[in-house]
Amino acid sequence: MSDSSRPGSANSNDAFNISEFLVPPRELKAAGQSYVSFDGLLQHPLLLKEDLKEGCGGQLWPAGMVLAKYLLRRHHSTLIDKTIVELGAGGGLVGLGVASGCKIGPSPIYITDQAPMLPLMEANIALNNLSSSVQAAVLDWGEPISDSIPKHPDIILAADCVYFEPAFPLLISTLHDLLGSNSVCYFCFKKRRRADLRFLKMAKKAFQVTEINDDPDSETYKRENIFVYAIRAKSGPNKAAGAAS
Repeated sequence: MSDSSRPGSANSNDAFNISEFLVPPRELKAAGQSYVSFDGLLQHPLLLKEDLKEGCGGQLWPAGMVLAKYLLRRHHSTLIDKTIVELGAGGGLVGLGVASGCKIGPSPIYITDQAPMLPLMEANIALNNLSSSVQAAVLDWGEPISDSIPKHPDIILAADCVYFEPAFPLLISTLHDLLGSNSVCYFCFKKRRRADLRFLKMAKKAFQVTEINDDPDSETYKRENIFVYAIRAKSGPNKAAGAAS
């Protein structure tokens, strides 16, 4: 997933002119295609193209698998009539998994990332015949939200979006723009470095953040330092203070 090194989903260092030596190396797999059933939670597995030529977001990452399985288990029937936007979608693992295995609609799920990832997202939508329920769009963190994307979606999905530290303020800014009074962001990431905890501290200052503990797999993936949070907008004076800081 978008466990990446670029602003907007952390997949490119160019916009910040920051050396890749400052970003910890990770093992990458070769481009190809994968079938994903989320441990049998999908009746018909997804076929996902993985392509690393535009960055790490083109690969499947553990937090995306964890978040998708959580939603398939705990929110299989609670997403009907909800507007849903995925941030830093990469190839679209989470959004496509939700579209395939949860009851959604009538609005499509919007899977978003930077422009270089758009062809991969569109290819995976087509591979799985999900064009009627999933729409790919470009969303750069820290930039104004396009009118084609729901202004305050009910559900925001974000997996493996915490990796490239200079992008943290941009992600916080985009969450500020997207989170309405009735919105919730399901946010999953793997804690790899101290900087990841810095993002969590920033998020807790800006938003209401609660750890999700109703997942039967939580004890397993917590041992791998993967965690799932629900992020909501603060209300009243605290919201104003968080936005100004």
